[in-house]
Amino acid sequence: MTHSDAFNEGREGDIPGLIREIEGWVDAFAGALRGLEEQRMTGADDTGRVAATVSGSGRLLRVAIDPRAMRDLDHVALGQAVLQAVGAARGAMGEGLTATMDTLTGGRPEPDLDVLEKYFDAVLREE
Repeated sequence: MTHSDAFNEGREGDIPGLIREIEGWVDAFAGALRGLEEQRMTGADDTGRVAATVSGSGRLLRVAIDPRAMRDLDHVALGQAVLQAVGAARGAMGEGLTATMDTLTGGRPEPDLDVLEKYFDAVLREE
C-alpha cells in the first residue's frame, strides 16, 4: 500500500514517506515530459494534402503543403486546411500525453485532493 493510499483511507501514515512518494512521482513526470518533448507527432487535414508536425510540447515544427493543395484550394480553404492539420497534430500530442499520464498513474483516476484538505488546514494552522 502506498502512503497516498493510507491518506485516502483516513490514516495519516508516514508524512516523510508521503513526501518521498510525491517527489518520486514528480521526478517520473518530469522525465516523461522530457521524453515526450523528443517525440514528433504529425497530423493532416481531411484531404491529406496538408500535414503538420509538432513536438511533444506542442511546438509547431513543420508544415508540408502538397502542390495540389496550392493549386486546388483558395487562400481561405488553404488556411483552414493548415489549421486543421496543426490541430490534428496537437491532438495526437495530447493523446501521447494522456498515454504517458496513464502509464505514470497506472490508469488510476485523478486523486481527490479534498481528502487531504483537512491535513493541509491542520499544517497551516500550526504555529
